[in-house]
Amino acid sequence: MSNDAHRSHPLASPQPVRELIGYQEGSVVSRSLASAAGGNLTLFAFDQDEGLSEHTTPHDAVVHALEGTVRVTVAEEEHEVEEGNLLLLPGGVPHALTALTPFKMLLVMLKQT
Repeated sequence: MSNDAHRSHPLASPQPVRELIGYQEGSVVSRSLASAAGGNLTLFAFDQDEGLSEHTTPHDAVVHALEGTVRVTVAEEEHEVEEGNLLLLPGGVPHALTALTPFKMLLVMLKQT
């Protein structure tokens, strides 16, 4: 990749990460920031009371709460995750999310290669 291509990438310079994604009423919005064989970075913005139903992924993931509060259920155990907190979602373990307030997070997916 050329130096010019690096400069045009949104993460090639400091960014106010919470401003890279906006809320939509009654919706969950996502934006992929980076993807590679070892994992990916995805921003999410959840309107209050919106979420992701229970699901399982084969890879570990880390939720980094950027704004607001979310309830995350991991293997039937509930956690409230607030701005500035991290939470590990172990691969192969069912989890679900529900925004208690408008909520933004960076999800870091860690794929095993």
